[in-house]
Amino acid sequence: MIESQGFDLQSEKHKFLLFVSGMSVKSSYAIENIRKICDHYLQDCSEIEIIDINREQQLAIDYQIIAIPTLIKINPKPVKVILGDLSDIEKVVRLLEIES
Repeated sequence: MIESQGFDLQSEKHKFLLFVSGMSVKSSYAIENIRKICDHYLQDCSEIEIIDINREQQLAIDYQIIAIPTLIKINPKPVKVILGDLSDIEKVVRLLEIES
């Protein structure tokens, strides 16, 4: 029998990077929608870093951002990338493989 050694896979924090451009309408919708998703499906189990490409151009280059807004799920693996304002919440949850 394998013991968990105090590590619970279910409690692994989801980490997201959301690349936006200032406070454009689509960027605002994407911020609002990812917050709704995290609040509803990942209560206290998520971290969202919002990156404005106007201020953090090097990060946009490093992550090869070609469209805005772009959401990158970096944890847990596998890495997932979603483009757009995340308005189709059911589709986003499915693509991110979040248990409902």
